[in-house]
Amino acid sequence: MNRYPLWKNLLVFGAVLVAIILALPNLFGDDEAVHVSRSDGVAVDQATLTQIRTTLMDKGIQFLSAEPNGTAALVRFQNVEQQLRANDVLREALPNNIVALTVSSRAPSWLLAIGLKPMSLGLDLRGGVHFLYQVDLNAAVNQFLQTYESDLRQQFRTANIRSDIRVADGALRVGLVESGDLDRAEAMIRKLEAGDQLLQLGQLTGTLIIDRAEIDGRQGFSVRLTPAAIKQRQDFAIQQNTLTLRNRVNAIGVSEAVVQRQGLDRILVELPGVQDPGQAKRVLGSTATLEFHLVDMENNAFDAEKRGRAPLGSELHKRKDGSPILLRRDIIASGGNLVDALSQSSQGSPAVQVRLDATGARKMLDTTINNMGRLMAVLFIEDQPQLIEKDGQFVPGPPKRKETVINDARINGVFSNRFEITGLSIFEARDLALLLRAGSLAAPIVPVEERTIGPSLGQDNIDRGIQATIIGYLLVLVFISFYYRLLGVLANVALLANVVMLISIMSVVGFVLTLPGIAGIVLTMGMAIDANVLIYERIREELRNGNSPQASIRAGFDRAFSTILDANITTGIAAVVLLMFGTGPVKGFAVTLSIGVVTSVFTAVVVTRGLVNLVYGNKTNLKAISVGGGPYTASTTKVPATI
Repeated sequence: MNRYPLWKNLLVFGAVLVAIILALPNLFGDDEAVHVSRSDGVAVDQATLTQIRTTLMDKGIQFLSAEPNGTAALVRFQNVEQQLRANDVLREALPNNIVALTVSSRAPSWLLAIGLKPMSLGLDLRGGVHFLYQVDLNAAVNQFLQTYESDLRQQFRTANIRSDIRVADGALRVGLVESGDLDRAEAMIRKLEAGDQLLQLGQLTGTLIIDRAEIDGRQGFSVRLTPAAIKQRQDFAIQQNTLTLRNRVNAIGVSEAVVQRQGLDRILVELPGVQDPGQAKRVLGSTATLEFHLVDMENNAFDAEKRGRAPLGSELHKRKDGSPILLRRDIIASGGNLVDALSQSSQGSPAVQVRLDATGARKMLDTTINNMGRLMAVLFIEDQPQLIEKDGQFVPGPPKRKETVINDARINGVFSNRFEITGLSIFEARDLALLLRAGSLAAPIVPVEERTIGPSLGQDNIDRGIQATIIGYLLVLVFISFYYRLLGVLANVALLANVVMLISIMSVVGFVLTLPGIAGIVLTMGMAIDANVLIYERIREELRNGNSPQASIRAGFDRAFSTILDANITTGIAAVVLLMFGTGPVKGFAVTLSIGVVTSVFTAVVVTRGLVNLVYGNKTNLKAISVGGGPYTASTTKVPATI
């Protein structure tokens, strides 16, 4: 007899039922929608919702609903044409709001309430933004040489050697004021990279090439990186920037994003579902840091602004509202002392909680102890990349620096490594914490390509992918049902359960579905039915050998299992390798294939056997089974009987 115990039947039934429930949100599809939010992060009020509805009705644009969605407003439409028209109209009617194209699930509220959601879709299916950044590799080399510049400047100052040291054109240029200091300076430069081992001029240190040269009419030295060191530094800049951009993308909340190197000096970033490239570009491309300064309370900032210069020892800056403020030049702590930054709410207002390292904490403690009652300001410094035209081509230019005092407050207590920055909007607090926490870029990056892919194009890909999957499933269903008769029908039921389980796992875990992923689903169906073919052919062989139908069923499943397992393990190994080393579309295919290997083994061996047991397992005097080629009966002559 071929029977599952009751607990196993309940387990199989429960697993399939849970998979159906988890996959349900994918059945309802999506509505075309427009997402409207305020730039300051404050929730959209009822007046804005009323304005949205009135504007759309006045323009004759039909919409399904316009309701609050968190802090934003979500307007649903029946088709893409209405969505695109509404997007243009609302951008014009609400210039101070962020209006973006999106899609919204039609799943019932009770499914969404228990945390179920459709599969995450990739850029080719969902739409989103595509950026291609170029890394300024020359700037990466110059930044590396600047570390030697500060080191050498400190050594010369200690040795009382007057000099002019600067980085220009990929070289560290050292000009000496007095030629009598040439020998001492030469010894220090020789030790710059070699430690106590003295090297001759022009000899490689492994990283630097040191040559004597004339610098602006003065005797001095030219220090350059070796070709190997230049390549190493450029590769490091690409790798570090890729990691930093990936951290920033994760902080934005786009877990399905693609961040990868492309060519020698470019990085590709794809953000599925993001329809507002402005916010993404601001976060990805900016290099931000903070500096903490005491406010110059002895001089008048407005007088300094009229004169066009700040008093000695101070710097003139502006607050967010444009008003002038004087800051002392001495830096209490900077972004280099930052350990962590977290956006949160403090007394009902947005704030950024900052944590400093030991050096920054010590200086902050000394400052607050000695300057009780004075004002301390937070200077936000942001370097925004830009392109310049040179010889008919656009190349990375010097970044545009923006310095703003985002907060100035009176020191009313003593603190050191932990404190808060207030006076920010919700978006400002979030972006500031994100930029500070994600790390700085190793070299400036400039966007050279930017595309926004609308959800309408993605929907067309989804429709074609679903059509291909359905056609593939129907062809398999017809063939298997015709070839293996009743057992073929049972295999098709298990195959449907396999697809449902695959979709449910991808929905719950949050894996992203792409067009190659849909191809993986179709391939999974073929692989899953292949396991049933092995089982059924084994059953046929057992019947031809004269075994009873019940014994043939048991032998077919038991003896084919090792072959099925071996085949799926080898496929799983290939899928894991693709997942580890593949990127973009290859990775999407590998994810689907990896999950499909697991669900295929379960449905082909466990679910199919459970269905066969339900049909044939309780029949004590079973004489024949329908497995194709005509009903087989047990025979001592080992020849299949005819109908």
